[in-house]
Amino acid sequence: MANDWHLVHLGRFALGGFSLVIVEATGVTPEGRISYGCLGLWDDAQIAPLKRITDFLHANGAAAGIQLAHAGRKANSPLPWRGSFNETEAEKVALGFETWASVAPSAERHMASYPMPEALDAAGLARVRNGFVAATKRSDTAGFDMIELHSAHGYLLNQFLSPVANKRTDEYGGSLENRMRFPLEVARAVRAAWPKHKPAFVRISVTDWIEGGVTVDESVAYAKELKAIGYDVVHCTSSGFDGATIPVGPLYQVPLAEAVRKGADVPTAAVGLITKAQDAEKILENGQADLIALARQALDDPNWPLHAMRDLLAGDSYGNWPLQSGYAVRNKDRALGTAR
Repeated sequence: MANDWHLVHLGRFALGGFSLVIVEATGVTPEGRISYGCLGLWDDAQIAPLKRITDFLHANGAAAGIQLAHAGRKANSPLPWRGSFNETEAEKVALGFETWASVAPSAERHMASYPMPEALDAAGLARVRNGFVAATKRSDTAGFDMIELHSAHGYLLNQFLSPVANKRTDEYGGSLENRMRFPLEVARAVRAAWPKHKPAFVRISVTDWIEGGVTVDESVAYAKELKAIGYDVVHCTSSGFDGATIPVGPLYQVPLAEAVRKGADVPTAAVGLITKAQDAEKILENGQADLIALARQALDDPNWPLHAMRDLLAGDSYGNWPLQSGYAVRNKDRALGTAR
């Protein structure tokens, strides 16, 4: 359930000038959460707390988005800031600690420290698909302007796409056509349940960075299918499976967004260690992507867009700040002799 922390956490990005604020990985079923501390949207009772957040975002100039997700075999993860399941008995009670049976395309662990998942049968596939559809409808009721189908980072839909996790021998495994089958079934059902006038994004891992894993060419083929279904933007990230060799560095995933944009002729969002306003501007100017997405950099600087406006725009940019603070920031910069 979203609470005051989520309102303040997400609301500050609207105050900081972001045009679209996306609630990340929101479980469409209880077992679809990454951890016991993750938000969900499998119950009508979860709508109102999120509506409070979308109302605040709208009132402060930002569009509101939500990423609908199922973690698959990567569910039951520890809280990332703890690193392991080291909760005391008292903390378990206070934090609502719980574990559950995870599901996946195949009975294959993500890594040794994760539980063995159950392979989804026909009834399980239908339950997951229906969970995505129901959460999509609740997202509309909660006032979200866009949804993002999470098909990346080694979570369930990405598990179906990747030979690293998908060992099935039925119509959902083997060839790329078969591995795409269930993710595309979900994508069609979600797009049909979402209002046509509201945009729908998909986040994909363009490459697994693993020999024998998903390739850029396969992701281009997947993006073409998503575009044909009616998805407006493909949000390009990468990796998600144990054993990947990732060339991490500034802008390291931008070429992936460019490859999908050109190969599938679809708008893309670029993400991944984009920290400087000048770099973000060049990505757009060079036609490598259509949108810039920030996550960790936004956590570090919730006012990043306001600072980017100051760095990139000529003239007085202080009017872009919230009325309650812009004048004070201008006065501070004037006192320091740094006002623009």
